[in-house]
Order: sequence, then structure tokens, then C-alpha cells
Amino acid sequence: MLKIEHVTKRYGKTLANNDISFTVGEGQIAILLGPNGAGKSTIIKCIAGLLRFQGSITLNGFDNKSLEAKRLLGYIPEMPAVYDLLTVSEHLEFIRRAYRMEDDGYGDALLERFELGDKRQKLGKELSKGMQQKLSLCCALVHKPRVVIFDEPMVGLDPHAIKELKEMFRELKADGASVLISTHMIDSVEDYWDVTHIMTNGEFAATKHNTPDELQSQSLEELFFSITEGGANK
Repeated sequence: MLKIEHVTKRYGKTLANNDISFTVGEGQIAILLGPNGAGKSTIIKCIAGLLRFQGSITLNGFDNKSLEAKRLLGYIPEMPAVYDLLTVSEHLEFIRRAYRMEDDGYGDALLERFELGDKRQKLGKELSKGMQQKLSLCCALVHKPRVVIFDEPMVGLDPHAIKELKEMFRELKADGASVLISTHMIDSVEDYWDVTHIMTNGEFAATKHNTPDELQSQSLEELFFSITEGGANK
């Protein structure tokens, strides 16, 4: 379980996240949906331990900056971060050694799934941005994390990779992982989510659950645009 309690983050005088609290349970997919600049990437980076913040973030009860929490976490950043002078295979070997894992073949299966199997000896700097994004996905998933956070994961991916990633979301959910996806692309969310938090100006403007009653009352798209373009009250 991922638990965020009263998280506030400022950049100087700019309030990027304002007293945010929510949880992502086991086997649950939560969406952070909002326009650019809403504060989605900031809260994602706070969860990943990349930013200092006020409040509390725990993964299965462990503080997010603890070694125990980092073992549980898979993080896919908005911009792929690969090593220029490591090959594709060496990236996965590096991650396995960092987590003191034996090679169980899962990394190779991920490479094949995301069509990187024939790129094993390519250096990071030789890959296109889309391939770097796919390698970033493989590196984040190879240690089989129990809490996985995706920041704009569809950007730069080809149709096959998008299809596989959406299927991966469903598999992670079925396996009991806690999944958090940040995006501004409503059509990429589709029907696999359990709860969506709509962000504006660094805070939650609305929360919608994927239940028949809530879906019938107002679509996610209608709610999103009523908030971001219609001046809805928070």
C-alpha cells in the first residue's frame, strides 16, 4: 500500500503541492489526472524520494526514503533516464545487482515484450527516445516492485508498447501491486483505473471512483473539463 498524508511542497514562494492526502491500496490503480503544471510530477517525485517535503509518505508502512521502501518501489520518470555508456543488457544487470537479485529471466522477458530483445548490445545513447522509455520501463519493473509509479508513461511510446504497457497495468493490479499513474491524457486512462484524482493548482479538485453510480452520474472527461475549463468549485 502507498499512503500519502498531508504532503506539502514549495519551490521558494511557489506552492506546488498543498496538503495532499490519499492512498493506493494493494491491487488498486490510481490516476493523477490534470493539466500541465498541476503538481502531478511534484507529488510523484516526492513519493520517489527525489524531493524534500512536509508530511508523510509510506510504502507498506515503511518511510519512503528508507531502504525497505526503496526495495518495494518501481519508478518510471517522465523523461527516460538511461546511462549513455551501458548497453541495454547492462542496464538490467546493474539493477539486478543493486537489488542483489539473481537473473531469473524476467528481464529478458521484459525486453522481448517491449521489442528490445534485438537491442541488448546497444548503448543507452544509441537508443531513440522511445526505446529509452521502454528500457526505463524494463529497469523499473525487473525487480518486481510492489508499488509502481508512472509519470506520463505513454509519451514517446509506439502503439505496440502502449498496448503492452496497458496490459502490464492490468497484470500488476491482478498481482496485488499498488499502481499510481500520472497523466494529462484522458484517453490513455480508459477503463482500467479504480480511482482518479483530478489535480489543479497543486491540490485535488475532485476524486472519482470507477463504480457504476459515479460513472453514470458524470463521465471522467466531463468532470475533468468542468473543473479545468469551467471554473468548478473545489
